[in-house]
Amino acid sequence: MLVLFTLSRSELMRFNALQRNIPDISQKMLTVTLRTLEEDGLVKRKVYAEVPPRVEYSLTDRAVSLLPHINGLIGWAKENMDAILTDRVRKRNK
Repeated sequence: MLVLFTLSRSELMRFNALQRNIPDISQKMLTVTLRTLEEDGLVKRKVYAEVPPRVEYSLTDRAVSLLPHINGLIGWAKENMDAILTDRVRKRNK
């Protein structure tokens, strides 16, 4: 979800830009996530025949149709974040 949200903020993104914009994601996890999203038809990957090769990622129409739902989940998370964090602290202190 975070990769799709990040890609929605720019028409095209390169791997390093994605990694910079997603805190605490490893190169391996980002690679696996992008491959899965591509297999699911949510992300387009375009490779340019250059040296060194340039690869750009963008959202497919299917992913764009998913964005309102993702934004709804993000809104819900923002509204409930304080209560969630309070519950986490309470549980750790037990």
